Amino acid sequence: MGCRAVRQRCCCRQSLNGGRGDTGRSWAASCCCWCCMCFRASRWDWQVDVLLGDGEGRGPDVVALTVTFFFFEFLAATQDIAVDGWALTMLSRENVGYASTCNSVGQTAGYFLGNVLFLALESSSFCNKYLRFQPQPRGIVTLSDFLFFWGAVFLITTTLVALLKKETKELIPTKEETKGITDTYRLLFSIIKMPAVLTFCLLILTAKVGFSAADAVTGLKLVEEGVPKEHLALLAVPMVPLQIILPLIISKYTAGPQPLNTFYKAMPFRLLLGLEFAFLVWWTPKVKHEGGFPVYYYVVVLLSYALHQITLYSMYVAIMAFNAKVSDPLIGGTYMTLLNTVSNLGGNWPSTVALWLVDPLTVKECAGAQEQTCGTTVAAELCTKAGGSCVTTLDGYYVESIICVILGFGWWFLLGPKFKKLQDEGQSSWKCKRSN
Repeated sequence: MGCRAVRQRCCCRQSLNGGRGDTGRSWAASCCCWCCMCFRASRWDWQVDVLLGDGEGRGPDVVALTVTFFFFEFLAATQDIAVDGWALTMLSRENVGYASTCNSVGQTAGYFLGNVLFLALESSSFCNKYLRFQPQPRGIVTLSDFLFFWGAVFLITTTLVALLKKETKELIPTKEETKGITDTYRLLFSIIKMPAVLTFCLLILTAKVGFSAADAVTGLKLVEEGVPKEHLALLAVPMVPLQIILPLIISKYTAGPQPLNTFYKAMPFRLLLGLEFAFLVWWTPKVKHEGGFPVYYYVVVLLSYALHQITLYSMYVAIMAFNAKVSDPLIGGTYMTLLNTVSNLGGNWPSTVALWLVDPLTVKECAGAQEQTCGTTVAAELCTKAGGSCVTTLDGYYVESIICVILGFGWWFLLGPKFKKLQDEGQSSWKCKRSN
């Protein structure tokens, strides 16, 4: 959410260039160079170790870390918008749906390299157990070395892009070109008021309500039932190849003129997996033994997660492809950022509400103390003081899972067809229009 918010604020950068889409390479290259310099500067003189604290009485410098990573996020968000807009002008209208494929594959590969792989190589216990013959107190890679390496990679790739990829020199001005920041935001508001865009925003903001319990609460419930967090984290590693391959396969169906068909077809399967996740949480304590969980349990969890990823990526790539398809190249980066921000918000607010509603929907009773209840925090404390204990008789997660699936299928039956019809709208329904 933070990065998306920064992205939305960064839409002014396109207005500084009159809304022209041909400056994508320049902005992407500039932001990469700045990120490269920041990475390398953070590494030199071990600045990262100083900011994070040395573990010997010196704590982390929270203010400096906040400023530093805000600057990183700002640059990355600006580059993200530049690449979005560049993709709309660089790819033909028939192939613009492949922009979502590149986006999802790049994000998955980046998450694996920057999170999973780095944490493994930085961990001394992991390296000593799997990668070394003689134990050492540090991992193979340190954070400062990691930043320095990727700063160099940023610099090399940016130089290659700047030198090898040429931009169109001849520009044909249009009367709809934006002239400044105020003009760009005025155009944004006019875009939101367009019937097709407004309908899309309202529908996508409610489309993911049915998945909120499964996506936001299931992992927490598995940990609550005794599944080690590190084991769940390791299960994400074999998913990385699948997450990279899936967008490539799905793009064959989403790069055409009707990407939302894939979204619509994948939705009921993802809803049913929400019920399967609830069954998985219910089944977890029944297979637990003193040594933990059997191997077949983790196999079931892995297969369930794999099926969930297939449906999730089918819907994600479809929405990204649709946003790229309808975005006006005139202000492509800003336009697509607006649609993607609304799409992400449609998944974030239901997850927040789902997390908040678990406790109110949970039914507990006070065991061991008469005339006491556990309906509130104060009542639970009184129950404990009276010698009793609060016992869960109905977990709100199960109630929430059923409600979400019902709401999800209701959306699919009633609003899903209307959502699909948006892709039948002509380009004029999505094109930026403004009067001088």
